Amino acid sequence: MERQQRAEELAVQILKYARNELLVAFRFLDLALCKPELQAGDLETLGIDGKCLRFNPNYIFALYKQGGGELNHSFLHSVFHCVFSHPFVNPSINCDLWDLACDIAVEGILNELNMKQLETRTGSAMAEELAALEQGGKLTAERLYKRFTDAPPSPGEYQRLHDLFCRDEHGLWYEPPALLANAFLAAAEPGGDAEDGDSEDGEGASSGSMTTEIAMGGAAGGAADSGLQGEWQAISQRIQVDLETASQLSWGDRAANLLQNVQEVNREKYDYSDFLRKFSVLGEDMQINDDEFDYIFYTYGLQLYENIPLIEPLEYKEVKKIKDFVIAIDTSGSVRGELVQTFLTKTYNILAQQESFFSKINVHIIQCDTIIQEDHKITSWEEFQEYLKTMHLKGFGGTDFRPVFRYVDELRKKGEFDNLKGLIYFTDGYGDFPEKKPEYDAAFVFIDDEYGQPEVPVWAIKLVLQQDEI
Repeated sequence: MERQQRAEELAVQILKYARNELLVAFRFLDLALCKPELQAGDLETLGIDGKCLRFNPNYIFALYKQGGGELNHSFLHSVFHCVFSHPFVNPSINCDLWDLACDIAVEGILNELNMKQLETRTGSAMAEELAALEQGGKLTAERLYKRFTDAPPSPGEYQRLHDLFCRDEHGLWYEPPALLANAFLAAAEPGGDAEDGDSEDGEGASSGSMTTEIAMGGAAGGAADSGLQGEWQAISQRIQVDLETASQLSWGDRAANLLQNVQEVNREKYDYSDFLRKFSVLGEDMQINDDEFDYIFYTYGLQLYENIPLIEPLEYKEVKKIKDFVIAIDTSGSVRGELVQTFLTKTYNILAQQESFFSKINVHIIQCDTIIQEDHKITSWEEFQEYLKTMHLKGFGGTDFRPVFRYVDELRKKGEFDNLKGLIYFTDGYGDFPEKKPEYDAAFVFIDDEYGQPEVPVWAIKLVLQQDEI
């Protein structure tokens, strides 16, 4: 017993030494490196659950004997999992594919950092494999997971990749079941109390209350308690800010993949339904206004005159609904017809709700590449449904956003719109923007792809959605 305790204490000292070496090399990772407690556990290697970095002392000794690079590499590998919210997953996820995707994404970052403190014996083999994987797009865990679920690797290929990239154990992310259930429920309850996340050296990060979903759209998984994911989210945001400002000159392209991954995990998740409802105007709709209905006089009349109330409820009330609206579609050469169809269908399903739209509507669906290709006016839901069935894209040239705004301004001058509140421009690429802000709100909806999206003017709203979000 005493020997085991001494082994654990020695392993902790070795890990602290590795952590200090990493702190010197990566100062912008200070909060992340100091966040997890160092604790021996019933593991064959090591693993992290968000709160603790658990380890097998014998494994730590073996890594230390191989050289500092191996130990440093494994330590940072595990910590990066939490920086990118890898342990906080949807319980229904395919664990094997998610584990592999996370390991590859982390190793891609460590390979790009190209630091002597992180050198390993398998570094060259991993670099070759990563170069091949990068041909399929950016190496984030979410994108790799989607790639693997769309085209699952064979058992032999999976094992080969696992042996090459796996450096820690992920079982702590999914167990125990009781904690998993509690965390799943806690994700739906705002304001949960966060546990104290300070390390044994008092160097822990400050707690945060923010909760976020990873790209799979799941609630926090087995590694999470209420608030723990928010604490790591705050650390991730701190790293992002540092890389975008103070550390930008010193790290430059070497940290491009790291920055890309933290931007991905910190990307604000949008509810397209709520976003679309922001484009609304006040109008009079025939609905009973319960807010202005006085039940006292109403019931008094019924008592006094039997079935005759003293007052009647108001028939009309002002509600926020959409009447005039413009949907612009980028029909440049890179646009995909099925994605446009999905976007329009999603938009229709949201607007078709009774509480979102007037019975009489004035919607213009404009197709444009570098010139206006088509303007289809829709005045009823029946017309919208018919348009979705018969729509054909036109254009497939370059991309220029300005013609749509000029065209809409002409329509406004002709009195085509009573009160145009907003224009949504669905696009998948770069184009020329108007120099001046229009007299109505304008939003550019981009589908997140492998190449990023352009910056929009300060007056425009930029919305980036994953394909599965529409």
